[in-house]
Amino acid sequence: MSTSEPTSLLVALDLLGVFVFAVSGALVAVRKGLDVFGVLVLAGVTGLGGGIVRDLLIGASPPAALTDWRYLVAPVLAGLLTFRFHPAVGRRERSVNVLDAFGLGLFCVTGALKALDYDLAVLAAALIGLVTAIGGGMLRDVLASRVPVVFRGELYAIPALAGAAVVVAGTRADLPTLLVAFTGGALCTGWRLLAIWRHWQAPVATGPASV
Repeated sequence: MSTSEPTSLLVALDLLGVFVFAVSGALVAVRKGLDVFGVLVLAGVTGLGGGIVRDLLIGASPPAALTDWRYLVAPVLAGLLTFRFHPAVGRRERSVNVLDAFGLGLFCVTGALKALDYDLAVLAAALIGLVTAIGGGMLRDVLASRVPVVFRGELYAIPALAGAAVVVAGTRADLPTLLVAFTGGALCTGWRLLAIWRHWQAPVATGPASV
């Protein structure tokens, strides 16, 4: 991914993921009754958290969120728009989860692609895609005093890892970047939305726990 076209695609997908995740974070903040500053903070943490962790892990220092003004504008814009129009944005009960699913798909793609761009091994690149996808949502839930969705038995991390794995495999097979990104993102987002709709759950421990 050394040409300018894939790099531009990566940045565009990354910014879209930041915006979508930031909206989900802002909606959670609004539902928690936070003021406009709290909404902006939660939007920023949700939108940028996973990408910052990704960049630090792969050695992309300083992180893109601190060097490219667009990464700072995207969550601020998302937070302000959500704060202003939250009755319309949050009208559906599951709107946060739906937006979160799209952010999950976008970030598992961009995380894996950027990791490959930094010459990480196949397994490491897939794991970086996973971390990028779930990092912002985990930080959002912790700040909002909620158990992170990834720990609540919901199919969340598994679809993200599957989407990242598809991206890594497709890129290694020299398939077109756009096709790989769409396929991996669609798999992750589609699986997550189906899990929400069908109430699919990840395996959890049952029975009394021993100390």
